[in-house]
Amino acid sequence: MTLTTDHVNDVAILRVGESRLMYPLLHDFAAAIDALFADGHRKVVLDLAQVGYVDSATIGCLMDAYRQATTAGGRLRLSGVQKRVETMLTMTGSHAFLKMYPDEARAVASFEE
Repeated sequence: MTLTTDHVNDVAILRVGESRLMYPLLHDFAAAIDALFADGHRKVVLDLAQVGYVDSATIGCLMDAYRQATTAGGRLRLSGVQKRVETMLTMTGSHAFLKMYPDEARAVASFEE
């Protein structure tokens, strides 16, 4: 799985370099998110700009990441969510919890709001 992590000020950005984020790849994805929170990051952006498809297991993983963030006193944002992925998140009601932004810059800036 292709994942990269960057930091902008006190915001950790996890970029997913896969077109399909599905069950077989979720172990690495979840482990990367776990590591960010374990390392003390409290503002995390998941950049999904390259992801065109997610399955139900991925939505569950994203909801778990949201739970981790709130439990740790942090916040989670999604950036670059493609229309098909946004539709899946909306259909499952996940959009009510997961804040989505059109690009990484706006997601990072949202922590200052």
